[in-house]
Amino acid sequence: MNKGRLIWTITGLGWYIGLSIALPVLAGLWLDRKRSTEPLFTLLGLGLGLVLAFTGVYRVFRTIEKEQTD
Repeated sequence: MNKGRLIWTITGLGWYIGLSIALPVLAGLWLDRKRSTEPLFTLLGLGLGLVLAFTGVYRVFRTIEKEQTD
C-alpha cells in the first residue's frame, strides 16, 4: 500500500470510529428523552458504537497487514 493511500485509509478510519460511536449514542440520548429511561439507551448505544468501532478497526488493520505481506 502506498503512503498516500495509507493516509486516506487512516483518515477514513478516524471518521468511521467517530461516527460509529457518536450516532448510536445520539440515538440513545434521543430514545432516553422520549421514554424517560436515562441512561439506559445511551449506554446501550455506547456499547453498540464501541463494538462497531472495534470491528471496523480490526478489519481495516487486518486488510492493511494482508496487503503488506503480499
